[in-house]
Formats: sequence, C-alpha cells, structure tokens
Amino acid sequence: MAVRRALRQKRLYMLSCLIGMTGANALAATTPAKHRRSHQTTPAKPQATQPQVAQPKAAPAKPRAMEARQAETISVVTSRRALNGGGGMMRIETAPRAVQTVDKQYIEMRSPTSNALDLIQTLPSVNVSQPDAYGMEGGQIQTRGLTDLDMGLLLDGAPAAAAKYLSENIDSENLEEVSLTPGSAATNLPVISAAAGVLQETSHTPDRKFGGLVDFSYGTNNLSREFIRLESGEIGHTGVRSFFSFSNTHTRSWIGSGINDRKHIDFGMQKDWENGSYAKAFVSWNNENFVIDNYPTAQEFYAYKHTGQGYGRSADPANPNYWKNNNDHWNQVFLTAPIHIALPDHFSFDLQPYFSYGTGYDASPLDPVTDANGATRNLINYFDQNATRQVGATARLNWQPDSHNTISLGYWYENNYTLQSYPQSYALPGGGAPNPSNMAFRYSDDDKQDAGYEIHSLFIEDTAKYLNDRLTIHGGFKFVMSNTWNKDYFGRQSANRTEPLPQLQIGYQINDQNQVYLNVEGDYRQPSQVDLGWLYTDVAIPKNQYSIKEELGWRYHNQYFMIDASFFNYNVTNRIVDQYIGMNNYSPFSIGNQQMRGFDFMIAGRSIHGFSPYASVEYLHASQDSNVFDPYQNIMLHSAGTQAIMAPHVMANFGLTYVYKGFFSNASVHYTGPQNVAVAGDQRMPGYVTDTLSLGYHFKPFGFVKSPTFKLNFTNLTGSIERIGAMGAIYSRNDTSTVWNASRPSYTGYGNSFMVTPRFTMTGTISTAF
Repeated sequence: MAVRRALRQKRLYMLSCLIGMTGANALAATTPAKHRRSHQTTPAKPQATQPQVAQPKAAPAKPRAMEARQAETISVVTSRRALNGGGGMMRIETAPRAVQTVDKQYIEMRSPTSNALDLIQTLPSVNVSQPDAYGMEGGQIQTRGLTDLDMGLLLDGAPAAAAKYLSENIDSENLEEVSLTPGSAATNLPVISAAAGVLQETSHTPDRKFGGLVDFSYGTNNLSREFIRLESGEIGHTGVRSFFSFSNTHTRSWIGSGINDRKHIDFGMQKDWENGSYAKAFVSWNNENFVIDNYPTAQEFYAYKHTGQGYGRSADPANPNYWKNNNDHWNQVFLTAPIHIALPDHFSFDLQPYFSYGTGYDASPLDPVTDANGATRNLINYFDQNATRQVGATARLNWQPDSHNTISLGYWYENNYTLQSYPQSYALPGGGAPNPSNMAFRYSDDDKQDAGYEIHSLFIEDTAKYLNDRLTIHGGFKFVMSNTWNKDYFGRQSANRTEPLPQLQIGYQINDQNQVYLNVEGDYRQPSQVDLGWLYTDVAIPKNQYSIKEELGWRYHNQYFMIDASFFNYNVTNRIVDQYIGMNNYSPFSIGNQQMRGFDFMIAGRSIHGFSPYASVEYLHASQDSNVFDPYQNIMLHSAGTQAIMAPHVMANFGLTYVYKGFFSNASVHYTGPQNVAVAGDQRMPGYVTDTLSLGYHFKPFGFVKSPTFKLNFTNLTGSIERIGAMGAIYSRNDTSTVWNASRPSYTGYGNSFMVTPRFTMTGTISTAF
C-alpha cells in the first residue's frame, strides 16, 4: 500500500507540472466547462478508477485536494491559462512550424472594437498599420518582408476578407483565438496567397447552457457601441447548440470630419456526435459606411506634425474634400460550414464548403464641371462593385493504416468573381455622393469590367509519429491548377497556370520541455480578382509569385516561463507588390526577386504574484535582388542590393499583464525600425513606437448577472504623431504614378502616402454574461 501511495503521489505531482502549476492546489484549479479545451494532439485517456486507500497514521498530512475520500478517478484538466503566458499574449505550441497565438484571456482585456489586426500587433513577426482608432477601416500587415496581400486570411478555415476589411468578418467578442503561422500554410488550406503564411481566426463555440453576453462601450471620437450575444444552449436532447449576436458601432473620424457606422450579425451552430463526428456552421453579415481617409504625403504629414495643419476631410459641402463625397458603402455575407465524419476501418472524411458575397461602392470627387444649364457642379467618381462572389470547398479523406500514420487525400475547388464599373454622378444639392444607381444624378456611364479565377487543386499528405510520438514527420504535396481572366472594354485576357507546392515538416520532442522543428515548403501568390480588376487588358497579368522557404525552430517551457525561437530564410521570385490607387484599391506590379532571412524570438512568463511579462523581437535582413524598370520615368532603377521595400530590420514588443483578485490590466509597447517605402530605396520612413493600456475589474456576480465587468482601454497614451505604414509600394519618389484627386490641389503627385497613428483614444466598456 505504501508503494502504491508513493506512486500515486508521484503521478499527481507529474500531472500538476503538466498543467504548469506547482503543489497540490494545481489539481484543484479548474475553469468553467465552457472554457476548457485541450490543445494536445492525442487526448489523454482517463485513468482507471482506483479503490479507496486508507491513509496510515504515520504519513504526513496532505492538502485536501490530494486526499481520496471516495472512489478515486485521476484525470487531467488543461485550463486555458495553463497553456499560455504573458496573460494570453503567447501560447504553448507543438506544431512542427512557427505558430504565434493570442488567446481568449488577452482578447477579453482588449477593447470590444478590436479586430484581429489589433490583437496580433505584439507578435514578433508582424507590423500592423491601421488608419483609424477603432479598426473599422481595417489596415495592413507586414510580415518577414511580405504583406497581408501575400497571406492567407482565414476564419474557421475558410477564406475571409482582406486585411483592409478584416473587421467585416466577425466581432471580437466572438473570437476565441487568433493564430499566425508566419512561414507556413498547411497543405489542405484553401489559400491562393501563402508566401507570408496564414492568419487564422477561430470563432466562438456555442455554449451548452442557455445564456448570453452583453456589453456597452463609449469613448473618444464620439464612439458608441452596443453588443449582445444570445446562447441557445443544447436544444432538447439533440446535441445541437447555437448563438446569435448583433452589434452596432458609431464613431466619427479622428482627424477631419466624417461619420463611420457599422452593423454586424454573427451566427454559429454546432452538433457533436459521440463517435467524434461533428458539424459546424458560422454565418456573418456586415453593413458598413465609413469615410475614405486622406492619406498624407511626407510633406502633408510634417505640416500636420509641426503646425497642426490637418489633412482630413472637410465639413463644408461646397468643398470637393467634403467627407460625404469620400465614402465607402459595403454589404457582405460570409458563410462556412465544416463537417467531420468518423467512418469505419480508421477512415474519416472532412468537407468544408464556404461562400461570401459582397456589394457596394467607393466614392471620390473629381474636378468640378459645368452642366447643361451653365452651373458649376461637383462631380463624383465611383468604384462600383456590383458583385464580388467567392464560393469553394475542400474535401479530404483521411486514413490511419496503423498507429503511426495518418494519410489524407483531398481536393480543393474555388471560383472567385467580381463585376465592377466606374460611373460618374453629380453631387447631391446639399453636397455628398448619391448612390451610383440613382440615375437622376448620373453624369456618365462606364463599361463594366469583370475578372476572376477558378481553381482546381489536388493534395496528399501524411503525418507520421514515432518514438512514442516524440518524432513527428509531416509530408505534403499540393498541385494547383488555376484559370485567371480579366475582361474590360479593351478586350479579354486569360492565363492558365499550375503551381507545385511541396512541404516537409519534422518536429522532435527532446523531452517534456524542449522541442525542435524544421519546416521546408513552397508557397505562391496569384493576383486576386480585385487586383485583376485594376489591370487593363493591354497590360499582361503578372506571373504568379513563388517562394521557397526554410524554417528552423526551438521551443522551451517550464512552470515559470516559455520561449519560442525560429530562424527563417525565404527566396521569392516574381515578387508582386501593390500600389495604392485611391478609393481603398490597389494595382499590382512585379519587382523581380527578393531574399529574406532572420529570426523571431518570443518569451513569456507564467503568472508570478499576478504579473505575467511578455517580450518578442524580430531581426530581418531583406534585400531586393533585381533591378526594376520604372515605366513612369522610363528608366531602369538600380534597386538590386537595396533594403527590400516595407521590410524593417528590427521589430520589438513588450507586454505586461497583472491580475489580482478581480482587478486586471495589460500594457504593451511596440517598436518598428526604419524602412524603405520605394522600390528604388530613395524614400524611407523612420522607426516609431506605439503603445496600449487596458485596465479593468471583475465584480462579484449577483442574480442573473454572472460576470459584471468594467474596463478602460487606451491607445497612443503619449499622443505621438508618427507615420506607421506606407499605403503601398511605389517605384520611386520621383515618378508621377502616385494618387492625386481634386480634393487635394496641393498634392504634388510625387512620393508615397502614409497611414498616421490615430491620436490618443480612451474607451470605457461595461459588460456581463447572463
């Protein structure tokens, strides 16, 4: 009996170490059932029930959590906090590739207005730029010398809106976690742009009990926001559960005049079966109207910084820069419905259909014209997206022939299409852009243009585990066949292309605390249907961009802290970059070959007396390997050997979370080093620092109010005025291809334009579950 008791105590100690806590109280620490999740590849099997063992009198007293008063069942409950560090700013990962994740603990401390870009801005591989304080206009991502246009952006495994419109996908209250794989894309993912990896959002899992969540926010720039989520709980005894949420956001522009509004609905449903099969569905609807910002040149930026002379939109209806003449209207529906079916004989089948549809327009002023009556009238130009549709599905058959291997064979199909036109209308009598479908104000029509692509792709992959699952070897191969087309009033063009995408990943768990991995793969990027819509058919469709990438990583964790380090090397051919052309749209062009190499490093502490620190850094050496022809100056740019465009050498982050009883707080600081913003290397942007602060308190529940909470969120505490990102790529500061419009007569037409950090903001939120 003494031997059995000693073995049991040793096993209990090992289990407590597994969940990142010390002492007997670790086994007593639990979280509500709806928050429990396991991130292990193989779920831990429940231990056999042990008979009650009498405690000898001579044995030392044990804490109550370790006493066996009844028939004993030993199990492992892995809490969310046991898997993370830095207050949710970093998570333990085991995949044989770089993965950087923020989880629900961190998300809940941030403002409800946050989108995925806000939430990942402290990860080492990314630099995030957003033009507004509340994320309604989306933004841009730079990662390892590439951009979000080189990334796969996914929601529950399905392609979602571009980073510029990332807030259209889902409300932050319905986000469970956001993960970035900066150097890799799984073979079975439906992505056409994966050179910079994948950003994956995971939606809320419906609760098994009836209830909900409500919050109200108010802040600077006249922000007001309301959110409510209702949980159905399990419906009868069907195993089906769902949630429905609605939010309404209203704010004004932080610089100049203008009003932004957003209404959003999320709906999720899930059904689980005892054999491991499940079916899920997520649907969102988004209606948004926001001001298209002026993005200042370097000269306009310095005028604002040193004299306070603003560059924002005007409140005067007679001014071509009137904010109602410069706006974006958009409606979108997004749907994904993954299904997993467990089959006999170690087979399973996965199907993920997805669909999105959007329609809307962007308005921008032109030079005033004289109408038939001799009156001078403001003229509005439109980018009218009559329809943007994306439909696709991935199907995968999985087979486990033995205890070591899981083999998958799959097929991916996608059809993407956009129909757009560029009509012009007179402004409304009181100022402002009419709906372009209102023919009473129509000045001229423009022929419609359609563009799109169709993809057929086959893939095969095998994941093998040996040496008691310490060694993981994953090999995959995807072959993509795409047909791309573009049709306008000049004619029609198309291209049929294929891309082979191999992948090899090897991970080895040295011991319970150390892991090393190697990842080698090929990824590509083809022009999106929106890119194609801005290419006239007398300009050839750019060749697909192709990347060969190598990544070597090491991870370590113990009960006090966790470390994640990765070294990477990219070789990119036919590099595609995008130039901002106004009205929130971009046109692609190729700049030849680039090379990127460097390392990412993350470290996060477990909670120590309530404090959880976090730090990360990236060093990047990215170089342009090709000279590039500039068609605007008709010269060859001697760009070979220069620092690659939009690829800062250093990015660094520091965060600190503090939790004491009901009080919680989080502070973060981000630094981005200087960078080139022209391919020629003749225009640069200096480094800058941004910061955030969150403070809050969880009050004790009462009645049906389960989690009354008040929090304050601050951004740009120092009120700094800094450029935080270039709007896109340009050939040179001397060419004349940059954006000009009638609302900015002082614009010289030279050099890049920039996003500027929004001024100091404060948001207060009250919330509760019920």
